[in-house]
Amino acid sequence: MAKEKIVLITGASSGIGEATAKTLVNNGHKVILTARSEDKLTKLVQSLGEDNALSVPADATDFTELENVVTKGLEKFGRLDAAFANAGMGVSTAGTEKGDPDEWSTMIDINIKALLWTAKATLPHLHQNKGHFILTSSAAGRKPIKGSIYGATKWFAYGFGQNLAEEMSEWNGRCTTIAPGMVNTPFFDEAKPDKLDPQDVADAVLFAIEANQRNSVHEIYLMPTN
Repeated sequence: MAKEKIVLITGASSGIGEATAKTLVNNGHKVILTARSEDKLTKLVQSLGEDNALSVPADATDFTELENVVTKGLEKFGRLDAAFANAGMGVSTAGTEKGDPDEWSTMIDINIKALLWTAKATLPHLHQNKGHFILTSSAAGRKPIKGSIYGATKWFAYGFGQNLAEEMSEWNGRCTTIAPGMVNTPFFDEAKPDKLDPQDVADAVLFAIEANQRNSVHEIYLMPTN
């Protein structure tokens, strides 16, 4: 097993974030969990054990609240080795001409600003430990999709991840962009059992985190077989 890591996860209350928290703890790591749903976070910590997990409810679009998450995590575990910026959302109305500007604004806040805020709040502490920043982009951020504002936000996430990897390499830090295709999560109104499972993404995060320090995994691109 790789050396124990202390990992902060945003969007941790369900889907990919929840699966990643369970996978990391099951493999000997400890997690700082944040999302807006306090009840779900509390239940998740109870299942993982309070020695292994801490929940700090917060709105990832609020930089001050994210700073508090980091502070509380450091108080409990003493250091931060990795951060997984996973919080994200889509829109109910596709396209540009027919799209809803209010939905776009909310989505930009969570898909772009929350990603930046998570990086800004955690990087000073990751720097101390030659740490690791991981983010969830999407296959939609690697190819054009007709009129997709969601896809455009994931293009931002993808580009930011590549740029941040270069910045972090100056102090031997690592940055990994996870770019999954369709994942069967609460993101969709209907189940997608033939697509990727949150566990597939969690396994990718675990691989990146546990890779030898000499190995900086810049990107993991996952697609459903079907």
